[in-house]
Amino acid sequence: MGPEVFILIIIFGAIFGVFYLFFSTRNKERLALIEKGIDASIFMTERQETAPIAKVLILNFALLLMGIGAGILIALSIQHVFGVTNEALYPGVIFLMAGTGLLTGFKMTERLDKE
Repeated sequence: MGPEVFILIIIFGAIFGVFYLFFSTRNKERLALIEKGIDASIFMTERQETAPIAKVLILNFALLLMGIGAGILIALSIQHVFGVTNEALYPGVIFLMAGTGLLTGFKMTERLDKE
């Protein structure tokens, strides 16, 4: 067995360990609270109605791709109009527009949650 197998075993073991510790600790805390006579209704949280996760993901992904496309288009325009040949032009403008698209998606998601 190569070292790749050992790395995968370690990664999956660490993930399992984190989840095991999380759920076992949460269970012990709840049992301790119940033994002290605290009402179990504190474990029930009211869920707020939010926009479906699929809508949010699709909206943010679409705006991210639109931002990347706009970044490429703007960088190409800057290169041809102003004659800028810097290597940082394309990544800079692409990341700027992708971030703008994600910020717009965040604002639109807030608006969806209010409806």
